[in-house]
Amino acid sequence: MHIVLFEPEIPPNTGNIARLCAGMGAELHLIQPLGFSLEDRYLKRAGLDYWPHVCLGVWPDLCAYMAGAGAGKRLVAGSSRKGFAAHRFAFTRQDALLLGPETRGLPEQALNLACACVRIPVSDKVRSLNLSTAAGILLALAMASTGELDDSSLARGLENGVDAGLSGDPPSRGKAGQ
Repeated sequence: MHIVLFEPEIPPNTGNIARLCAGMGAELHLIQPLGFSLEDRYLKRAGLDYWPHVCLGVWPDLCAYMAGAGAGKRLVAGSSRKGFAAHRFAFTRQDALLLGPETRGLPEQALNLACACVRIPVSDKVRSLNLSTAAGILLALAMASTGELDDSSLARGLENGVDAGLSGDPPSRGKAGQ
């Protein structure tokens, strides 16, 4: 599964999403122009020491990504207001989750390249969710619905370094209050 950030603007959001990708075994692809340098200290701080575990691609534009690493992927755009409710959408293992810049969302030209558009239903009390929060929700929904969270490859990845504190075995369940 891929997460594709179209012209991301805020370094800590991208760093948080990089950490998410390291933990979940997803690839992260950034579409230029970026609103920051990849050397930005806030970007690095948000990603902590997980950057070596991130499969990262940087592309000059969305078409270059689609012709390269995105070839054969189904582009699924995230939107704060448009599209299918994400929890009811039929994700596939070949999906690339496309998310737009924090201040303006995806432009029409990018939305037109997507095969589908999904939204996370939220209360009308907020305009939208934070980009890294939305990325985490969409990636978890997509991976759960395709069985990727149950994959032995994800469990092995977690055991082998992304989070050395996890054994891959579910925690034992005691009685409530213990």
